Amino acid sequence: MTVVNPQTSITKSLITNKVFMSSSAPADLLVVHVSVQVKPGTEDAFKEASLANARASAKEEGVSRFDVLQQIDDPTKFTLVEVFKTAEAPALHKETEHYKTWRETVADMMAQPRSAAKHKNLFPVMGGGWDYPEVDLE
Repeated sequence: MTVVNPQTSITKSLITNKVFMSSSAPADLLVVHVSVQVKPGTEDAFKEASLANARASAKEEGVSRFDVLQQIDDPTKFTLVEVFKTAEAPALHKETEHYKTWRETVADMMAQPRSAAKHKNLFPVMGGGWDYPEVDLE
């Protein structure tokens, strides 16, 4: 391969090795989308509690990602995207002190019971495509 632009080559290398690496089978990850609607006026407190829980959860051995999303057109609605490395990891997560603290803290903020949908990942195909980079998540 002829390299015309070294910067482009680096970008292609990063994309090939990190994002679009192909395989015949996806990584065996469990992806859980938790839907939450909080009572109006509790959005900031919910975000604070959820971000603290997410930061601690992302450090767990069995967690690849733990994202907190807030809906743009309705700020009382949130989605937690939890990516677990094993089928056992969600149960271990629910035994942690940070999860128990989060659950107790946000219980009265819920406008309705939260719901969860479990998914099997299809892409990216490697576990490393889900993991946070080596950065401080604080």
